[in-house]
Amino acid sequence: MREKIIFFLIALFIFIIDQVIKLWILELAKISNPISKTEFIDIVLVYNRGVAFSLGSFLGDSLKWIIFAMLIITSIIIIKSDDFFRRYYIAFGVVIGAGFGNLMDRFVHNGVVDYIYWHYGFNFAVFNFADASINIAIAYLLIHHLYISCKNHSFNSKENIKR
Repeated sequence: MREKIIFFLIALFIFIIDQVIKLWILELAKISNPISKTEFIDIVLVYNRGVAFSLGSFLGDSLKWIIFAMLIITSIIIIKSDDFFRRYYIAFGVVIGAGFGNLMDRFVHNGVVDYIYWHYGFNFAVFNFADASINIAIAYLLIHHLYISCKNHSFNSKENIKR
């Protein structure tokens, strides 16, 4: 039960931080857009009508309902997977909170509010706090899972050698 409360609090925290930053960006963009320019990163308001790299933008208004259904289904599956949930509830809280932050943009602004434009060495897609949070959480999940898998594989290999 404790893990579920922490999961929801983390999701809520990430959601609120994401929305506060986006409201701030929207206000700043009324004065000037781009908001800030440097040699390697710009702050510029862009509305992303698709998902990563604008994929799926052709789905129009249907995309937000598809994402809504996916977030609800994913949340239910994650929470009901007790062992898996207990291991990764913090990372899942980040992913779900950020996902709902971007989803809120789709309903309120008809697209995700993106504002970080990385262009040092190469031009990258414009992204936001929620996107970065999702990527960090997924990287943590993958690294942790690989670490545990390697650790278990190493342990099992030592037992097999002893036999």
